[in-house]
Amino acid sequence: MDAVVRERVAARFDATVEELSELVRIPSVSWPAFDPAHVAHSAEAIAEQLRGLGIFDVVDVRRAPVEGGDELGQPAVVARREPRNGRPTVLLYAHHDVQPPGKDEDWETPPFEPTRRDGRLYGRGAADDKAGVMSHIGAIRALTEALGAAGSHAEALGAAGSGANTDTNTDLDLGIALFIEGEEEWASQSFGNFLRENRDLLAADAIIVADSSNWDVDTPALTVALRGAVAFNVTVETLDRASHSGMFGGAVPDAMLATVRLLDSLWDADGAVAVAGLHTADLDVPVYSEARLREETGLLDGVSPIGRGEILSRLWAQPAISITGIDAPDVANASNTLVPRARVRVSARIAPGQDPEAAYAAITRHLEAHAPFGAKLTFEDAGLGQAFQVDTSGWAVAEVRGAMADAWGVAPVDIGVGGSIPFIAELVEEFPSAQILVTGVEDPDGRAHSPNESLHLETFRKSILTEALFLARLNRRAG
Repeated sequence: MDAVVRERVAARFDATVEELSELVRIPSVSWPAFDPAHVAHSAEAIAEQLRGLGIFDVVDVRRAPVEGGDELGQPAVVARREPRNGRPTVLLYAHHDVQPPGKDEDWETPPFEPTRRDGRLYGRGAADDKAGVMSHIGAIRALTEALGAAGSHAEALGAAGSGANTDTNTDLDLGIALFIEGEEEWASQSFGNFLRENRDLLAADAIIVADSSNWDVDTPALTVALRGAVAFNVTVETLDRASHSGMFGGAVPDAMLATVRLLDSLWDADGAVAVAGLHTADLDVPVYSEARLREETGLLDGVSPIGRGEILSRLWAQPAISITGIDAPDVANASNTLVPRARVRVSARIAPGQDPEAAYAAITRHLEAHAPFGAKLTFEDAGLGQAFQVDTSGWAVAEVRGAMADAWGVAPVDIGVGGSIPFIAELVEEFPSAQILVTGVEDPDGRAHSPNESLHLETFRKSILTEALFLARLNRRAG
């Protein structure tokens, strides 16, 4: 069966890439400032592909209320077929919404016009995460076609009276559910409600979350640790009105001075986080050189990395704090004025095992204690996401590792990821007995969320083959 699966993945690959390209052409940005009709269009296009497979009892586009409100979240695609003959059920997750493209001039080719170049497919969402969607669809299609081909061969042997063993199961008995989310890039605000409203449709023994990366283009990876997230706005105020900087500068602290001094307190001289109460996880990490860090991040010559300890420990197991936005007068509109208030967006990543509410309390407590000159601080719009560590002892982990090794020709690496997928904690809460497998189609040069995002096509093919082999083996697995 494995050989037939390989053949079907290879035979269908160009068509799968073209189907992916059609999805990339849909600008399905889920952020509020963008047209939601594109997200709806993307959902319907995926639902139509799933219906075309002809194996599901249910294929639907559904929405659920956002947490704490009546407004509906973005449309998601769900599908399910029930297991037969004691086979398990696997839930396949990906998301079809994408990040905003940013400035067109920062792209070498238009962001929503998929372009093949040097073995990669360029376009917004080509890697994150429409390739995850198509890895699911491509794997299911390869499996069903392989089963059909094997069944036809077995029937031919039986009709010829060859005496060959023809009792190998060639039916699709595996239970399969899909959840293709439509708002992962906008904080998955209806995720929990969606799970609760569709629990019976999504219940499974194993869950594949296809939204992570691989070690490199030659080595697959299973993500076993993810940092959590804490993000919020803080407004810094020192004056009740703007004042002339020439008349009062040097005696009156303005909000920009206070903000700069306040933010600098978050890190020590090495650039490591200096907030009491933020933890570090005890994770074993592979060797990863500074040269590779420079290559994968574009770190400029002469600019040093920050933090202490092994580089991957800094990325996977230690807290990090970034300032991702500042509301203050821009240079074009700068006047000789003491600024009365400034607002910044603080984005923190926390180590696996750290409670995000405790981390939020630690950071805000630190800021309040370090507010210079008695500056007034106001916190708002907090978003918290749980970190995650995978239990690697289950049968599903062993099966997916074996499928990766067979598809790629090398053993997979267990990795952590510095980014966060907070909704995984909600999956665990809703389906506590399910085994969670975090996989993905990205590679270190994929540039997800950035201009010139791209998908390494050979990595994509191997990812489809991995999942197709995994599903084929589950289709033969009892219980």
